[in-house]
Amino acid sequence: MEESVLSQWTVIRSIFAIVQWWGFNVAVIIMNKWIFQKLDFKFPLTVSCVHFISSAIGAYLAIKVLKLKPLIVVEPADRWRRIFPMSFVFCVNIVLGNVSLRYIPVSFMQTIKSFTPATTVILQWLVWRKNFDWRIWTSLIPIVGGILLTSVTELSFNMFGFCAALFGCLATSTKTILAESLLHGYKFDSINTVFYMAPFATMILALPALLFEGACVVEWLYTFPSVVPSMFIIFGSGVLAFCLNFSIFYVIHSTTAVTFNVAGNLEVAVAVTCSWLIFRNPISAMNALGCGVTLVGCTFYGYVRHILSQQPQEIPPKNKSEFVPLVNEKVEDKDND
Repeated sequence: MEESVLSQWTVIRSIFAIVQWWGFNVAVIIMNKWIFQKLDFKFPLTVSCVHFISSAIGAYLAIKVLKLKPLIVVEPADRWRRIFPMSFVFCVNIVLGNVSLRYIPVSFMQTIKSFTPATTVILQWLVWRKNFDWRIWTSLIPIVGGILLTSVTELSFNMFGFCAALFGCLATSTKTILAESLLHGYKFDSINTVFYMAPFATMILALPALLFEGACVVEWLYTFPSVVPSMFIIFGSGVLAFCLNFSIFYVIHSTTAVTFNVAGNLEVAVAVTCSWLIFRNPISAMNALGCGVTLVGCTFYGYVRHILSQQPQEIPPKNKSEFVPLVNEKVEDKDND
């Protein structure tokens, strides 16, 4: 009986994590596009930096002030050796997403993001030497085909924005795999992950944002009408970004990297619909067909993963790195839910 209740609670928590991530994700995407297009604040590095600063402040308040989670003390060497690389990939992922939004419509950017399951499988195969069933590779064919069809028929195609979104898929896959290892393998909860990653990401991005966009931002502040309301929107997107960053790691903590990516592709339909209703960007029939093929491919991919997960598998030998603790043993972190 207790196992049944626990299983039901696990499913409910996973569904809740995915739904709240969908909501924050769509809200941040739409608000960022609004900032770039309607407010003419075309500075993706600065917007990303505002997001990281907001995330750092939010995580500090959650841990130090509200005491929502106990602080997991991590040795300085482990911070630089394990958290910093993931922070760098996390930073690249956010920046590329904002850069792509600067140049291409939300619908096109979200469709390209559906390529993430393919990049996740390829990365795990090439770098982590993980073998996959032939059905997994077959399920990727409609995803790749749909992306190609959408790209060829996109009416607002921009090569720079397309490349940014494509490399963003690679960064998303890398970040998701690394985050899953950190959260599951080392019992690192979501708030503590943002607590340690956001300051690193801010440090990485602050200087480039100042050098490449600082002067233009100052000029915008002096020339753009209604600066104060616009700044509320920009910093409001930072607050939503903190909620999104927290929800991302909460989803990874509650599910797996593959489930996270599949759920992200189902979110594409909602984001595309909302963006079209708000921005009215033109979408051709073939473009919509390509997006539909991609979503069908993602659904088939998720189905194949589910079928394979039901089959008994041999437990692979653990890597030696899994036995190396990330957290000091003196620190109590009993609750990782």
